[in-house]
Amino acid sequence: MPLARSLSVTSLSGLEEWDEEFDLEDAVLFEIAWEVANKVGGIYTVIQTKARLTSEEWGENYFLVGPYVESNVRTQVELIEPTNPALKRTIDKMNSSGCKVYFGRWLIEGSPYVILIDVAFTAWSLDTWKSELWDLFNIGVPWFDREANDAVLFGFLTAWLLGEYAAQCEEPPHIVAQFHEWLAGLGLVLCRQRQLPVATIFTTHATLLGRYLCAGNVDFYNNLAEFNVDKEAGDRQIYHRYCLERAAAHCAHVFTTVSQITAIEAEHLLKRKPDIVTPNGLNVKKFSAVHEFQNLHAQSKNRIQEFVRGHFYGHLDFNLDKCLFLFIAGRYEFSNKGADIFLEALARLNYLLRVNNSDVTVIAFFIMPARTNNFNVETLKGQAVRKQLWDTAQTVKERFGKKLYESLLVGQLPDVSKMLDKEDFTIMKRAIFATQRQSQPPICTHNMLEDSSDPILSSVRRIGLFNSSSDRVKIIFHPEFLSSTSPLLPMDYEEFVRGCHLGVFPSYYEPWGYTPAECTVMGIPSISTNLSGFGCFMEEHIADPSAYGIYILDRRFRGVDESCNQLTSFLFQFCKQSRRQRIIQRNRTERLSDLLDWRYLGRYYVSARHMALAKAFPDTYMYELHEPTSTSGFRYPRPASVPPSPALSRHSSPHHSENEDNDEDERYDEDEEAEKDRVNIRQPYSLPYKNKLSAASSVNGSSNGEVSDKN
Repeated sequence: MPLARSLSVTSLSGLEEWDEEFDLEDAVLFEIAWEVANKVGGIYTVIQTKARLTSEEWGENYFLVGPYVESNVRTQVELIEPTNPALKRTIDKMNSSGCKVYFGRWLIEGSPYVILIDVAFTAWSLDTWKSELWDLFNIGVPWFDREANDAVLFGFLTAWLLGEYAAQCEEPPHIVAQFHEWLAGLGLVLCRQRQLPVATIFTTHATLLGRYLCAGNVDFYNNLAEFNVDKEAGDRQIYHRYCLERAAAHCAHVFTTVSQITAIEAEHLLKRKPDIVTPNGLNVKKFSAVHEFQNLHAQSKNRIQEFVRGHFYGHLDFNLDKCLFLFIAGRYEFSNKGADIFLEALARLNYLLRVNNSDVTVIAFFIMPARTNNFNVETLKGQAVRKQLWDTAQTVKERFGKKLYESLLVGQLPDVSKMLDKEDFTIMKRAIFATQRQSQPPICTHNMLEDSSDPILSSVRRIGLFNSSSDRVKIIFHPEFLSSTSPLLPMDYEEFVRGCHLGVFPSYYEPWGYTPAECTVMGIPSISTNLSGFGCFMEEHIADPSAYGIYILDRRFRGVDESCNQLTSFLFQFCKQSRRQRIIQRNRTERLSDLLDWRYLGRYYVSARHMALAKAFPDTYMYELHEPTSTSGFRYPRPASVPPSPALSRHSSPHHSENEDNDEDERYDEDEEAEKDRVNIRQPYSLPYKNKLSAASSVNGSSNGEVSDKN
């Protein structure tokens, strides 16, 4: 099935023609999600990073609505009294009616207002609301599905909040409510059923059925049009959840999703074509290190090297200066996240490096949380041995330095043979003996609770990569999220990513893909697929993604073995790059960060909200979406200078010399190339809006003239 340009907005420039202004003074935006001040998954990152930009646009009229979780509120939210009189009356009325609703500021960038609803406090209403849900929509929720029960409570409470707010406003309000994911979707359905004056938007970040089907190892994308969605949802005992999600998608004034690939999925599984694709962005400033990101890479790489020295003690028979660090990170979904194909490609890469007598060593990190009971003793011992060796070296150095100093004081050149005495040699020999080990360096850094059935460890046993001396590819499985307080690898995720050379994310199911996006804004090349939203977005906006360190693996139109061979080729070509080529490539990758800035991608959300206002309040707002022409938009061209890879760049330029000493002879000017690249992307600017029509203009027809002038 081809990836057609079927949506209203598909390129950034399609939004640039908005040169008028929307009057938002009497409009209010409520953004509703289960992950407001409550980290569960990627939606938390979307809302958290977008909050500053949305606050700038809506000011005091922007409110996030989420569940009250006391442990999160203590650390993330400052509870205050509402400043909006209508909202204060609303919250007081709900609290006096048996609810617990809290108001405060979320302590993140932008400090947005949050309304937090204590779902558990109103659990006494669950049976009543479930009965109402059945009477109104014929959707029955089983008693044992706690997540769906929470969705019912949250949905009725948010609809109550919006309805009460509309009633408390002195003048008819213009409310926009954006609901994220099925957990919040019931509130949208109730708003439409109760005919509240609310412009509704439903954003699905991934369809429920899509996640379940892909987790079941089905041929998902080739059979999208063939699935009996009701039967598939019923077989997986999620029919009630699916009904809530589908109802929200169909009831919304505007339906959006996060990528083109998910839009196709939603059209087939939810039976509605999304109105707009709203890609996920990042606050690039959070990651920006101006021109220091190369130095930060070197510093973080040194910290990873220290861990590697301890982990491979006794078998450190490879050159760390010729060692490349690869990583995959995310939820432990073995097939969906592509860990299966990555492991197979590593086995093939190991063979290629060995038969080509390469002096490069690859260390692949798997950062995926799994069930463990503690750190592996052998792994902790490795770090202790490394520290002991360091302390020994420091002791001998101090003794050596003292003798050297005393010799120079008396005006004599030191006798090197007498600088180290017998005791020094004894200390050093004992340290060397302590580094001897009989076993191979461990694959896993923790004790797994289900070692024998763990997918990653089972695959490692099958492909035979056990970190032996003859292997050019080593594997480290860290089944826990990274933390700067860890006694094993004391680095947070951002530091770790900066220190790696390549992120590998060959996902089969990835509606967007924050991990490769975070790599990009930190200047780290990455591999993603044309089944991920990020990969599709980059293919659309970059003429030669691989030249900029964005490798797009074809998992849509190739079989698994072909895709694995392509991934192996990407990895092998990356291993053949010289250090200077990798530096050039990182510079190019980092320059793409503007593409992922919310100041660009936030405009899709602006478009969705304006479209919803125009649909819900046609007498007050108007909106016309301009279809981008085939020549509009921008695409980063292929760089005109030295290739980042010996084989993958298709432009003409001198091949990198094998002699590192001749690097300066190559025709490459970093500043000149950076300026050429920046010409191809417009600088972020203030968010554009369209006009609100006054009541008078809509009566006398003058609005038509205004529109025609602009067209």
